[in-house]
Amino acid sequence: MATTSSHFSATSHWYSNESSVSRLIDFGSKWRKQQLFSKNSRRLVKRRLVSVSIKNVSSEPKQKLKDDLLIQEEEEVPRILNPSTPNTSSIASSIKYHAEFTPLFSLERFELPKAYFATAQSVRDALIINWNSTYECYERLNAKQAYYLSMEFLQGRALLNAIGNLELNGAYAEALSKLGHSLENVACQEPDAALGNGGLGRLASCFLDSLATLNYPAWGYGLRYKYGLFKQKITKDGQEEVAEDWLEMGNPWEILRNDVSYPVKFFGKVVSGSDGKRHWIGGEDIKAVAYDVPIPGYKTKTTINLRLWSTKAPSEDLDLYAFNVGDHTKAYEALLNAEKICYVLYPGDDSLEGKILRLKQQYTLCSASLQDIISCFERRSGSDIKWEKFPEKVAVQMNDTHPTLCIPELMRVLIDLKGLSWKEAWNITQRTVAYTNHTVLPEALEKWSVELMQKLLPRHVEIIELIDEELIRTIVSEYGNEDSDLLEKKLKEMRILENVDLPSAFAELIVKPKLETKTVYNSEEETKDSL
Repeated sequence: MATTSSHFSATSHWYSNESSVSRLIDFGSKWRKQQLFSKNSRRLVKRRLVSVSIKNVSSEPKQKLKDDLLIQEEEEVPRILNPSTPNTSSIASSIKYHAEFTPLFSLERFELPKAYFATAQSVRDALIINWNSTYECYERLNAKQAYYLSMEFLQGRALLNAIGNLELNGAYAEALSKLGHSLENVACQEPDAALGNGGLGRLASCFLDSLATLNYPAWGYGLRYKYGLFKQKITKDGQEEVAEDWLEMGNPWEILRNDVSYPVKFFGKVVSGSDGKRHWIGGEDIKAVAYDVPIPGYKTKTTINLRLWSTKAPSEDLDLYAFNVGDHTKAYEALLNAEKICYVLYPGDDSLEGKILRLKQQYTLCSASLQDIISCFERRSGSDIKWEKFPEKVAVQMNDTHPTLCIPELMRVLIDLKGLSWKEAWNITQRTVAYTNHTVLPEALEKWSVELMQKLLPRHVEIIELIDEELIRTIVSEYGNEDSDLLEKKLKEMRILENVDLPSAFAELIVKPKLETKTVYNSEEETKDSL
């Protein structure tokens, strides 16, 4: 069967750029004019002043900016913990506020689950202040930003990590002690975020932590798995695997962004329009909705973002007629097909349906994330959008083979939607996208059936075929065609498309010499001839 491999020929490093330099961003904040109202337990922040300075860390002579950026805001923030002057009393007051006014549990008791959520929301308040300032800085400076795409993020528990990064361990421990709980017991109420499974996900989370700590402009992108991989349950019959319930009580760290959603298409067909462009039409359309999670750096106010995509179908996809006549399964089918994309990390792919679901997951991550990245680039560029500057502002890092559909997807958007030529789009893509490989074992490198890809992502197969031609051209240029055996070996090892004939333009490159025909006689004929 013909297959398509994930080895796309597009490599670059997000930190190497011809016309820009890597920068560190330091955030300093000063809070003033604060008034605490004891009657309604609200803190009114009259004004916030944030100064942002940039340090050049390239090998070139250091340059000093003319002026620091000043961000001034008028806002009223209920019971937000002031990160500049934390103390036991203000922390305890913040926890009590969230227990009362951000309720997820009944009012009667302040038991451990409720104490955990109130404490996490109190910490999140402090993170949001830094989080928003970091985002505002990125918007104003329009610095080159890295976007890290991964199917896994093995974060672990966030509460103690966030408190430690804010250097508030002692203050929170004392505040919770006054409220009748220990920090250790409260922290144990937090379930592990079921967004990753092993080393791949742990590395991704470590990267985000390090990027925030080192003050690099960066974001992470992943999927918001409702049930994760699985939860181990030990019974008298041995080990059982059950669905992970990490979201059943809610997640105090995530923020739903109802205003950030993008369409994602599957199936359909590709037609040529009157404008000469290829158009991907029909098929199945879903929506990817953003959930944001703050990632704080250690001993820095830089707090970057992990954006997770959840999937759903538009409300009009509910077949109301079928529902009213009692065919509830059929009525809900489109909604279920959209939602199940983000149910489980690594769904079984022994069946065709499993393969389709896993490929849907990977394309959802790539499509929604790239749409978001491009939207950000266009917003920051204002009215002066120059696509040749895209690699100077954007670096997309793919964690292992799962997000490699980013390459044909970026090509599709640039060519079909933004009107760039193939040459322009390919140059931009090669300078924008980079790839982290975790193993060289063949069984760990994904391959997809061409037939399956053509069914689910028909336009991308066309683009992959053209990228394959680009790679063949490069291989021929590198190795020549004098030694046909060597060239055939290299093409077999390095092509994207496997078990697929060479394009017609290269069909004559490998011509096997004709074997001499020999007449073979059987023993009876030889005996007769000899007589």
